[in-house]
Formats: sequence, structure tokens, C-alpha cells
Amino acid sequence: MELHTIADSSKTIYRRTYELLVNWGVPAAQVNWVNLCVLIVLSLIALCVVGFIVRKLLLNLMISFAKKSVTKFDDYLVANKAMTYAARLVPLIMAAQLMPTVFSDFPAWIPPVGKFLDVLVVLGWVWLFRAVFRSVRDFLRTKKGFEDKPLDSYLQVANIFMFFVAGIIIFSMITGQSPWAFIGALGAASAILLLVFKDMIMGFVASIQVSTNDMVRVGDWIEMPKYNADGDVLEINLNTVKIRNWDKTITTVPTHYLVTDSFKNWRGMHSAGGRRIKRSISLKISSIRYLEQSEIDELKRVQLLTDYIRERQTEIDRYNAESGADSSMPVNGRKMTNAGLYRQYINRYTEQHPLIHKGYTMVVRQLQPTEFGLPIELYMYTSNTKWAIYENAMADIFDHLLASVKYFGLEVFEVPASDDIRQLGFGRSTPANEKRVGVQIRQGEM
Repeated sequence: MELHTIADSSKTIYRRTYELLVNWGVPAAQVNWVNLCVLIVLSLIALCVVGFIVRKLLLNLMISFAKKSVTKFDDYLVANKAMTYAARLVPLIMAAQLMPTVFSDFPAWIPPVGKFLDVLVVLGWVWLFRAVFRSVRDFLRTKKGFEDKPLDSYLQVANIFMFFVAGIIIFSMITGQSPWAFIGALGAASAILLLVFKDMIMGFVASIQVSTNDMVRVGDWIEMPKYNADGDVLEINLNTVKIRNWDKTITTVPTHYLVTDSFKNWRGMHSAGGRRIKRSISLKISSIRYLEQSEIDELKRVQLLTDYIRERQTEIDRYNAESGADSSMPVNGRKMTNAGLYRQYINRYTEQHPLIHKGYTMVVRQLQPTEFGLPIELYMYTSNTKWAIYENAMADIFDHLLASVKYFGLEVFEVPASDDIRQLGFGRSTPANEKRVGVQIRQGEM
């Protein structure tokens, strides 16, 4: 039904109700008021009936269409009540058309009531667009290319812009002035607006920078020690970023802090497919020595070292023969050490380990000797980045290496404990005993 047809019908209804009330004997002084009440009641009933019919019709059509269609977008429109908000607009538009007829005898009421209805129509469109925007966001979340994008930030920006435009339109309707007058007034108050909406503006700019530069995605593991944040990113909104820490607590950080402050993003580790091991075994320096031939022969039984020892021994013998080294003195020429063979064993053991990534750097190196011994550091990567698998792989490797160190005649350094002191055989603590203990510790006897 067209709007001008509705207006003509309403005028006809107005004349008939007025004449009917006069024929019923309603006094002339009250007939206008009674007619107004009757028309308001009839209009409300008609609007409710039309709204109910339109809502049911739109919902049923959309639900039946959603069941048959392949896309899920219409399902999200139904879930976000877009059809319900669209159905509510029809009675509001009808009410705006009927209002001049209903208040024909009260022309002074027409402008304020008309403005009120116009404002409701604008708000109805706003709520409809909000539902559509939410449906678009939910639909894009199902697409692989948008899984890690800050869609909530985009939705908030769209809503803010929509509310801003709606506010200008409502201001123009109420005041009767041009929208440009309101925009001009905003320009004069821009300093105040920048102060009031500072966080929102900073968050908006930061959201664009984060998205454009691909700094953070939903699902990334990030660390921000300054704010005690260490975990997965749950949401990236216009003003805040929600991070679920490993203890299952939630840390909320302003979005612009991702631009102004430093943070660590572990996404590169996951995408690279390798997680770094950087851990040392500290050897007791006093246990490092040259190996006797009998010990070398014994270590040839270690399958990972058999070929290496043969090649190394041939190379050493050739060098010593060419240089004329005096073998009666151990420091002359070249010899194998237990620490060197142990380091080569670690190299070969980790190279054949199934959970060590063969495509990345693998180094077994000596670090600077300290008062805590000689550190032998393993620097390599596991082929699986999951935390539990990574920790298990690293623990298995070091369990084996710590258990095998004694077969090389080496000892792992550890600070003496009270039991170590008691095992020296001193029944009670005396100045003489304490002095002897101190001398033995300094001489490396413990």
C-alpha cells in the first residue's frame, strides 16, 4: 500500500469518526478531544496489527530462504534480528504518515510529534544497520582470510561513524537547521572533542596500524611484561586488547599500547615450525683430562662415536708423527679429551634425535668457564612448537646426556650441599674441621 493512499484513507476515517461522534450526541466542545482519542486508539491497533503481520511475514520468508540457501549470511541476519528491526520500521513510517491526520484539530501538536516520530525512524534505521554490521562480522569470521583480523575494531568504527551521522540527522530534525551548521559547531569545539575522545581516537589509529602492519592477530601468543600479560590474544577491539594468560586470567591492555610500547609476538616461532633450545650442562673443570688409549678403546664401543674416534685418532697420529711430538709428555702434540668426545657425542646424539629440526642451526659449544664449571651449551630447535612436546623433548635429551656423562669420566658441577659436607666424616663442626673443608673445596676435592 502506497503512503499517499494511507494518508487519503486516514482522512476519510477522520471525517467518518467525527461525523459518527456528532451523530452520537457528543457535545461540540468535547468532540475534537474524543475524536483524537478514538483516532489514536485506532491508529495504535492498526500499527500493531501491521507490525505483527510484517514481522511474521519477513521472518518466515527469511527463515525459509535461509534453510534453502547455501550461504550462511542470511542465517546470521536472522540470528542478529535484522528482520525484526526491519519490520519495526514499517509501523514507524506509517505512524509518521498518519500523524498529521490524527492531529488535524490540533495543528500545534503536529511539529513536535512529527519530530519525535522522525527521530524514532532514524533510530530504527540505526538498529537495523547495527544488526546488518554484526551479521557481516559474524559471516567474515567464518572465512579463513579473516580469522585473525580485528573485525570487532572494524565493527566499532562503523558503528561510531553511523551514530555520528545519525546524531547529525537528529540534530537537524530537532533544531530545523542545516546539518552543516552542526558540523561547523563541531569544528569550533574540536579541541574539546579531541580531549574527550582522546582514547577513542588513539585506539582507532592504533587499530588501523596494528591491522595494516599485521603486528598482532587474534590467536597470537604475545608477551608484555610491563603489564604482566603473557598469553593468547582473545579480542582486538577499538579501545582494548584482551589477552588470556597461561594461568587463565584475562589481562586487558589499551590498543594503542601495542604501538607505543614494546611486546614480543611468538607467531614467528609457530609459523617457522621450530622452537629454540638454549640450555647448558656445566662440567666440573677438574674432571676434564686427556684420555688414555684404554679409555679411547672403551669409548669406541659407543656406536655414535665409533667412526669419529677412528678418523680422529688417524688424524692425530699423523699430525704427531709429522710434528715429531714427544709422547712421553701428555701436553706434547694433540690428544683426545673426555670433554671433546662428550661434546661430539652430544652433536651426534641430537642430530639423530627425531624431534630436533634438521633445517635450523644446530650448535653444541663451550661457553666462558666460570666458578660454576665449564658450560656445554646446546643451541638448536625442536621440530614441534607445542609447549608440552617441546618441554618433553628437551627433558628427554638432557636426561640422557646427564646420565651418560659419567661414561666419559666427567662430572657435572653442582654446589656442595650440607650432605656433601657431612660425608667428609667430620662428626662435629670445629674451627679446624671447617678450615680443612674450606681447603678441600678450594682444591676441587668435592
